[in-house]
Amino acid sequence: MSHRHLLVVSLVLAATSCLVGAEEVKEKRFSEPPHDYYTRPPHDAFTLWSQRFQKGDEKLDFSSEKSRLVSLLKALDVSVTSQLLVYSATSLQAGLIRPSNPRALYFNEEVYIGYVPGGKLEIAAIDPELGPVFSIFNTAFSSSPTPEITRTERCMNCHAGTVSWRLPGFTAESVIAMNSGGSLDGFRRDIVGHTIPISERLGGWHVTGAHEKGDHHGNLLGTSAPGGYKTLPNPPGRSFDWDNYPVQTSDLFTHLIHEHQLGFHNLVTLAVYRTREFKEAGRGMIGSDDAAKLNDIARQLVRYVLFAGEASLPSGGVKPDPAYQKDFLARRKAISNGASLRDLDLRSRLFRYRCSYLVHTPSFAGLPKEFKDRVLAGLTSALREQGGPPEFNYLPGTEKRAIRAILVETGVLAEK
Repeated sequence: MSHRHLLVVSLVLAATSCLVGAEEVKEKRFSEPPHDYYTRPPHDAFTLWSQRFQKGDEKLDFSSEKSRLVSLLKALDVSVTSQLLVYSATSLQAGLIRPSNPRALYFNEEVYIGYVPGGKLEIAAIDPELGPVFSIFNTAFSSSPTPEITRTERCMNCHAGTVSWRLPGFTAESVIAMNSGGSLDGFRRDIVGHTIPISERLGGWHVTGAHEKGDHHGNLLGTSAPGGYKTLPNPPGRSFDWDNYPVQTSDLFTHLIHEHQLGFHNLVTLAVYRTREFKEAGRGMIGSDDAAKLNDIARQLVRYVLFAGEASLPSGGVKPDPAYQKDFLARRKAISNGASLRDLDLRSRLFRYRCSYLVHTPSFAGLPKEFKDRVLAGLTSALREQGGPPEFNYLPGTEKRAIRAILVETGVLAEK
């Protein structure tokens, strides 16, 4: 394959959601009724914060570029230890991103922030009715009392493709990047989420700590060679200055949490939009054909929430960055016996109790009733210790019982 063809292929590669075999539904565009993505007022965490900021009720530290970033992270309750570094040019600010100037990502359950030294801040925050809302925060104008905050449509060039059923969503490319930031090859075509083998992930990303070297595509650069390309090591910190970033990590465990969240958010957004479309088509009701489609999406979300098909962790397990592990566990929602959906396993799987902690987020709580009822019924059925669907037999009875106890005591499932 020629160098040019490899480059073209890599530029069109995208990651789509974990919903395998979903039909390509020709639904109404998300910018049109009943969705009105650009005209429906958003209520995501960043929009609400920015409204207060523009009124002067919120302040940032404009003493330096890094200070601006850190103060925004603090304001939005996003830990600096969630930092991930990507050096492939896969952003609106592609002209700034390269191995010598990686883009950093920071996130919590509902907000994602992109930072490129010398560039603008990119924010994607989850609105329960709209899904991800994308904004650009031009903090360079530090002399202005109200730096420019723009809700952008340009992000949709990548964030509303087949990766997310032509709806606002997330991607996580894995490519072989060049020194220029461009790409020579790509992996994990049309999928995002925790089911992807780790061996297909992290191309164009840095991995630090115990798993800097491992069975993944991280920390590699590509260069043209006869018949294709060859890869070269690109260890973290060799080509860039760590002082440009708040912390010196891009940890594998953090990558795994980030990946899990992207797949969840894409499925939830699909559910919200399809439910709205089906209700409009049925004048407030959902017809039998559309009900079957909604049932299928609900089943896929139940499977995802319960980690069906989760990719195995590396041999020997995962050794997390202690700082991010501490911050992640600080957000535990524990029940009376001390158990939480954030409790870690890290030997062959991420969590001790295989049910996503994201069921405790506003995006899950805000699911349309017609869809949420299906998901809760699916979870109740899946967690039966006897007579449940065979596809959930990978969960032993003790684990099902523990998960159900957490979901009941935290108000996700009703007591029976």
